[in-house]
Amino acid sequence: MVMEVDRVDGRTPNQLRPLACSRNVLNRAHGSASWSQGDTKVVAAVYGPKAGTKKGENPEKACIEVIWKTKTGQSGKPEKEYEMILRRTLQSICLLNIHPNTTTSVILQVVNDDGALLPCAINASCAALVDAGIPLKHLAVAISCGVVESGYVILDPSKIEEQKLKALVHLVFPNSVPSVHPKESSRVGDEPKEHGLISSVTHGRMSVDDYLHSLERGHAASAKLSAFLRKNLQSQVPSNA
Repeated sequence: MVMEVDRVDGRTPNQLRPLACSRNVLNRAHGSASWSQGDTKVVAAVYGPKAGTKKGENPEKACIEVIWKTKTGQSGKPEKEYEMILRRTLQSICLLNIHPNTTTSVILQVVNDDGALLPCAINASCAALVDAGIPLKHLAVAISCGVVESGYVILDPSKIEEQKLKALVHLVFPNSVPSVHPKESSRVGDEPKEHGLISSVTHGRMSVDDYLHSLERGHAASAKLSAFLRKNLQSQVPSNA
């Protein structure tokens, strides 16, 4: 039985907001991308790899640094948490053994937050890393799943919807097709993952069934995000590359 869920913008429970992605949006960055999901927009800039790693990092591997910049005001505890999640996520998809003893900085600028901000930032970061030519094991796509009071799951909630949810989970899935750039990275190191889960961040009280349902919905939607990301990246790769 399909439950009816009334959403503020009239979307169906499984419907994503309109997606938009542009690469090479910043002149001075080594790679950059903007990613929008509805009215949520984040710009990611990549600088590096630069020689040397930060104190406490393994010099035999590349280091990923993430800096989160809010739309207004100073960063607080939530932003530091976002930086940590993003750093761990990006480290898991980057080939860290190709440029050892280097640091690559990923700077996220929040342009507007209308819900699903962290997944939007992850998607922007992935596109920016491709634009910078950073070697990747595979691409990754992120999505938010919200659990309403009735227990039903909605995808890609807006800010207003997030405030009314019983629980929220951000999921990051590997793209089933390896990165188109650089070509050499497709099967170096770990095999590209097809059905795994890279990151999972939950907020609120969620039952096991709620989580599994969100996982199922999120995985199904990740195929749409992956197709959009691949099409966008391929359309911006020169034909003679």
